[in-house]
Formats: sequence, C-alpha cells, structure tokens
Amino acid sequence: MIRSTYLTRSALGLALALGAAAGTAVPALAKEKPAAAPAAAKITLSKPVMALYNPMKAAIDNAGKRQDVVEAKAAVTAAGNAVNAASGKTARAAARTNYDAAVKALGDKLSAEKTQLEQFRAAGTVADDKYAYGQLAFALGKLAEDKSLQRTGLAASVESGKLTPEQAAEFNFFVGALAYDMRDYAAARTALQAASAAGYTKNDVEGMLAEAYINDNQAAAGLKILQDAVAKKGATAPEDWLRRGEVVAYQAKLPDQAASFGAQLVRGYPTTQNWALAIAVLRDLSRYPSQDMIDLLRLMDRTGSYMEARDYIDYIEAADARRSPGEVLKVLNAGVASGKLTASNVTVAEARTIATQRLAGDKASLPGLDRDARAAGATAVVTMAAADAFLSYDQPAKAAELYQIALTKPGIDTARALTRLGIAQIDMGQAAAAQATFAKIEGPRKQMAMLWSAYAANKAAPAAAQ
Repeated sequence: MIRSTYLTRSALGLALALGAAAGTAVPALAKEKPAAAPAAAKITLSKPVMALYNPMKAAIDNAGKRQDVVEAKAAVTAAGNAVNAASGKTARAAARTNYDAAVKALGDKLSAEKTQLEQFRAAGTVADDKYAYGQLAFALGKLAEDKSLQRTGLAASVESGKLTPEQAAEFNFFVGALAYDMRDYAAARTALQAASAAGYTKNDVEGMLAEAYINDNQAAAGLKILQDAVAKKGATAPEDWLRRGEVVAYQAKLPDQAASFGAQLVRGYPTTQNWALAIAVLRDLSRYPSQDMIDLLRLMDRTGSYMEARDYIDYIEAADARRSPGEVLKVLNAGVASGKLTASNVTVAEARTIATQRLAGDKASLPGLDRDARAAGATAVVTMAAADAFLSYDQPAKAAELYQIALTKPGIDTARALTRLGIAQIDMGQAAAAQATFAKIEGPRKQMAMLWSAYAANKAAPAAAQ
C-alpha cells in the first residue's frame, strides 16, 4: 500500500483540510506485473546453474500447490482485505500488524525454497545466470508475498542486460514502486528516474517519482518534478496532482509554488472546494495587510468559497464599515443568509450599526469624489480613494476609469491599482482585459494576481470551466 501524508485540519482550517483529504498524486501500485520471462531474452546458462535451474523452478511450482502454502496465502489475502477495510488509526495499525504477521507466516513456510534460491544465486557466474535468478526470485517473491524478494528479482533481471529497453524501463518502474512502498525512497528515485528516462509513461510514474522526493523531505525537488509532469499533461493534468502540489507547497512554506499549483488547480477544476483551498493557502502563507487582504477576500466572495464565519468576519474587518459601508453590509447580509453569521453576534451587530449609519452619506459623497479625482491636481491618494469607493458600490465602469487615471499619478501603489482595475474589468465582463492587467502585477501581490487571473480565464471560457 502506497501512502502519503496530508495536513491536519488544525493546520489551516476547514478549507485546507478538505483540499488535503480529497486526493493524492501517488498512483496505486499497478495490479499488473512485468512478464516473468520476456520472450526477447535468449538465455545460455552456465553449467553449474543449468544443473540447478529445473530443480529450483520445480520447487517453486510445487510449493505453490502445497496445502499449507495455499492456506497461508489465503490468510495473507484476508489480512490485506482487512487492512483496506480498516477505519481509524488504531484499527489500521492493528490490521497492518496482522497482515505483517500473515506474510511472515507464509514466508516461514517457504524458507526451504528461499535457501535453495540463495544457493542458485551464489552458483551464478554470467549475466544469463543473473537473469534466470531474477526471474525465479520474482516468482518466489510473488508466491511468498515478499516485496523485497520481488524487487530483488526484478532488479537482477534489469542488471543482467538481457531485457529489451522497453522491458527494462517497465521492470525499473516496478522496482521503484516496490522500493517506494517499502519507504526506501532513494532507491525508488533511482529506479523510477531510470524508467522515466527510458520512456516509460504508464502508472503515473512521474507522480510517484515526485512523491519519492516529497516523502523524503525534499519537497522543492519533488514539486519541480510534479510541475514538469503537469506541464506535459497540460489541460489534462489530474486534479489530484495539482491539489497535492498545493498542499505540499503549503507544508514546505513555498509560496510561489503554492500560488502556481493553486492557480492551475482552480483554472482546470474551479470547484468551490478548490477555490477555498487555493485562497486559504495563499491567505495563510502571505499574511497580507488589510488593504491587500480585502482583494483576496473579494475573490473568495466572487467564487462563493466562504467556508466558515471567520471568513466573513475577516472580510468585514478588512473592508471596515467606516470606510466601505456598502460593501460591509453586502458581506454581512450574505453571511447571515448563509447561516454562518448570526445577526445578534456582537461584531456583526456593531458593524451593521456603523455601516447603516454611514451608508447614505457615503453614497451621497460619490459625485464629489469623482469630481475631485478627475481634477488636474488630484493626487494618487485622492484618485485611488474615489476608484475604491465606486468599486465598493459595484460600479466597476466608473472605478476602472479612475484606476486608469490613478496609474498615471506619481506615488501610486501600482500593484494595488492594477489588482483593483483587473477586478473592475472582470465585473464589467472584460475577462481578457483583466488577464492582461493581472499579468502586469509584480511583488507580493503577484501570487494573488495569479488566482485572480485564473478566475478571469474561467470567465472568458465559461464552457470549459463547467
């Protein structure tokens, strides 16, 4: 059983827990096995080994028919099924202990055959002998449910040089998969890299290779391989790969990689859960100040990916009822309607009171703000304040005009103005223009811009986002 570790709920909250639990990039060990005796191999055994080959093969064949072995093998199968069915850490640990005991009991019944096989190996002197040993070791390993012996047999077959390049690549994959399952990650990487370099593409070999780095505390290297694999797949990259990359990047505190995987995840699979994951990861890693955070929370609002009351409260606090009463009231009402906020909550009630008291006067000030922002001597601060007010009141066309003017002013916070211009363009239905705007953003907001750009891309191609 190939395993991978995910974040716990306490690490980042419900959104991250949902994303982490939803899948893994690790493929299950393929059910099919490499051919036990490739037809392409032409074998000439040394005389000592030739004398031992038929007795060894017969010993394995006969052992497979013995009643004690048949019963022990059935016990292993039952124990394996119990491991798969176990629920909960304690139950799984107990089931795994029983499984290991069943495998050992089976192996003990085949100890004579294993001794005979070791004598066969020691007698070998040429490459063909090693190949024959590899085939017999793999066969006995399958019978004994012994992964170590299976791996040894497959590796010996590769090392013999008797396989075709295609067969060697396949065998190397299974060597790597078995090594991975045994948590020998360094050996797994060596074999899986050899398989991939030889052109083997089945069984998500690159995904497993990435995990062999990630699970060996080499997250950056693993994510690089996973990203390369994603790039090769393009739009068909599995959702599990992208989500796995996002979670691993978060665990390793690699914000650039987290943003990249997050943007690809929501671009290809724009579910509410994936948006919640991508936004939660960026929110936690970036620690944005309020004027940056509000734009990330606006993305949460537009994607409907609020997961808990705290999300609404953070938005309300970032927007500030004194500065953006209309936007605060909109978020308050949405939170109460969702059932995640209660109107009687002290924070909610206080924000509603302040916002309600200021709403009429704030709306009445809009024409004056517009006029002042367009004056020849208007500063970047004045123009941005006016643009922000119109964006807050869902007047994106007016906001976009003013952000464009603000971007010509000295002292402008270019990244903030571009972010909000892109948001206004999305709200106007100008998704392609928004993507171009977000692409200009540099600095700490660049990672946020990647998510907004993914949202704009989905708006530009709604059919593909379904």
